[in-house]
Amino acid sequence: MNNKLAKFDSPILMRAIINRSILSKIYGFFTTRMVYHATFWLIMFMILVISSRGDLGFGFTVTFEFINILFYIIIVYFNLFYLIPNYLNDKNFLTYCGLLLITVVILTPIKIFTLYFLFSPFPEIQQKLITQQFWYFFLTFIIAGSSTIFKIISDWVRYQRDRRDLQTQTMQSELRFLKSQINPHFLFNTLNNLYALTLKKSDKAPEIVIKLSEMMRYMLYECNERRVPLSKEVNYIRNYLDLERLRQGENIEIKFEVSGKINDQKIAPLMFIPFLENSFKHGLNNHLSKGFVTMTLKVDEKQIQFDIENSKAESLPATEHRRSGGIGLVNVRRRLNLLYPDHYQLEIRDNPNTYGVFLNLDLD
Repeated sequence: MNNKLAKFDSPILMRAIINRSILSKIYGFFTTRMVYHATFWLIMFMILVISSRGDLGFGFTVTFEFINILFYIIIVYFNLFYLIPNYLNDKNFLTYCGLLLITVVILTPIKIFTLYFLFSPFPEIQQKLITQQFWYFFLTFIIAGSSTIFKIISDWVRYQRDRRDLQTQTMQSELRFLKSQINPHFLFNTLNNLYALTLKKSDKAPEIVIKLSEMMRYMLYECNERRVPLSKEVNYIRNYLDLERLRQGENIEIKFEVSGKINDQKIAPLMFIPFLENSFKHGLNNHLSKGFVTMTLKVDEKQIQFDIENSKAESLPATEHRRSGGIGLVNVRRRLNLLYPDHYQLEIRDNPNTYGVFLNLDLD
């Protein structure tokens, strides 16, 4: 039975493959540049025929406009494929203009002679061709110049599109690199904290595991977008601070206040975490007794104001001086320049006993 089904399905499958192949070839044909150009010239030819007065009859009109459009095609593609690639640049612009003018001067008399010979039975038409040579020359030059302008504009549009694509790819690569620096850094810190608590057999270890699981889910599955909901980012910050409260103990005061209504605002992911990491790593971790981290987030429909301040020791080790606000802050500045160019304000307050950061962000 399976053999029968195979024999029955095989011709159907082959016909489906052939039909799909034929459709793809037809689509490829009609999307080629040659078809676009041929369609353009056909439309131009029809416009010339329709706009002609047709005093000499339809047959002569079609022949006249066919020769007319044929010479336009010759000069346009000679311009596009030879003159522009070889002479249209900063150094040879005058040479290009001269060669284009010479080309028009050569082709226009040839076209007029061809039409003059074609209309030998009509002396009045031949007389018009002789007296209107200048206008034929002028019109041919205008069409050739228009093809140059069209080529310049199309190349500029293509260049801008390629440039935007390259910038987008570069930005995405840099953002992936920057985020990859943020995530492992926080993960290693949290795992070290979890390891210390498990050595003490602390009851807080399971809670840390749950919080860490929620945060890792956010980082791995939801932070791959260019923008994430602000509500999820705030929830991530709360989990982060909960982990720090468990680790720091009661001697450290940690406050986080959100003012304003969080609706559907979106923000670049993990934008605030480096500031939090610096507050704990280079601030509270250098205190032997008490300290604080105070953070506020003011939200409206178009702006976010983030302010964080932490206590710090009056003197830090030399290595901490070099690392304070180091790679995390550098990455944040880089991300801000990529994602919010000219739409953010970042201020650093480095005082003897406190360290603060203020970020004002214009939302998309």
